[in-house]
Amino acid sequence: MNNTTQSKKTHPWKTANWHVSPWNYLEEVTKDFTPPKQVKIHDITLRDGEQQAKIIFTKDDKIRIAEKLSEIGVHRIETGMPAVSPNDEAAIREIVKRNLPSEIFCFCRCMVPDVKLAADCGVDGIVIEIPSSKHLIEQGYKWPLEKAIDLSIKATAAAKEEGLYTVFFTIDATRSDMNWLLDLVDRVATEGHMDAFTLVDTFGVLSPQAATYFTKKVKERITKPIEIHFHPDFGLGVANTINAVLAGGEVIHTTVTGIGERAGNTPMEETVLALLTLYGIDTGIDYSKLNETAKLIQELSGTQVPGNRPFIGDDAYTIESGIVTGWFKNVFDNNPTTVFPVHPDFVGHATPQILMGKKSGLDNIAIWSKKLNIDLNDDEAMAVLKEVKLQSHNLKRVLTEDEFREIVETVRG
Repeated sequence: MNNTTQSKKTHPWKTANWHVSPWNYLEEVTKDFTPPKQVKIHDITLRDGEQQAKIIFTKDDKIRIAEKLSEIGVHRIETGMPAVSPNDEAAIREIVKRNLPSEIFCFCRCMVPDVKLAADCGVDGIVIEIPSSKHLIEQGYKWPLEKAIDLSIKATAAAKEEGLYTVFFTIDATRSDMNWLLDLVDRVATEGHMDAFTLVDTFGVLSPQAATYFTKKVKERITKPIEIHFHPDFGLGVANTINAVLAGGEVIHTTVTGIGERAGNTPMEETVLALLTLYGIDTGIDYSKLNETAKLIQELSGTQVPGNRPFIGDDAYTIESGIVTGWFKNVFDNNPTTVFPVHPDFVGHATPQILMGKKSGLDNIAIWSKKLNIDLNDDEAMAVLKEVKLQSHNLKRVLTEDEFREIVETVRG
């Protein structure tokens, strides 16, 4: 047993790769948690992720992304919706041909032709959607309520005939009446077919406490596996997804970098790392490849994440502050997680950078002087720091190495 494994067993809050709060593992905190034995990732980057306005994935893009997702150990890949376009259908067929280790799914409307097309593409399973709030059915679709139920029964029954693993997906469930929703699911399971049921917060309107409630109420009535599809319109997608897992949800729907409709989808990176480090739930993916996967999605989607985005932002491990630079200088070589809660190497991030700017201190000066082979006495270092702060303030940015050298020369000259 290696040191990291032993540490995870005895002190799961502190290993060679992370250092979080021990309070997370106190019995009084965890006593009501009922997570499943395994949590699987159902990646929806290629379908719901592409629904983000202005994102278009080509057939080749989708193949590259699917291969990368499978490489990092994603359990299921939702490859798209074959009924959307011939290009999407072709991409799905080609991904199926690759025989990737991941299960290959696609998305369908509750329409029998959609189901038959999915089966013809050769996928392992489908996520089949139906609106489940009365207001959306009546106002958005202009359907009578019974039509939604009939379509669901017929389409899921067709999926069973085709031998497809069928995940029933109720749009806008969190703004529907709970009893009506569960009655709908019961009818579909009884008169149609359902292998798993998805908790869907289409508009990201759940609170974390309601996410727990939703999961528990569904599990009281539904014996099928529970999947989780929560949007982060209020910035709560990660928290809500985790709460649903702790209440027994088994499969989480995420996208790489959180791309998706409106405010996006629950991001894979933050969710799986929070589950691992804060709750001791390992999804089994290759965490060291999270950054390269995120870079691929940004490249092919034409999107960017903020520089300070947890774990995958370019500046997530960048330091300008003099105080934090002092911490870094004193501890990083021997105790890196004292200053970074998750080691950059563990998530495949670049080595931390120390910048020179308005908030810098003498430790920044010392690190840069050593790197650039510059010898400064104490008075010179203080004079250089004073000029660094002034120039950075006036330029409204950090300084380059050439600008730093010029300041040194001016101070000495």
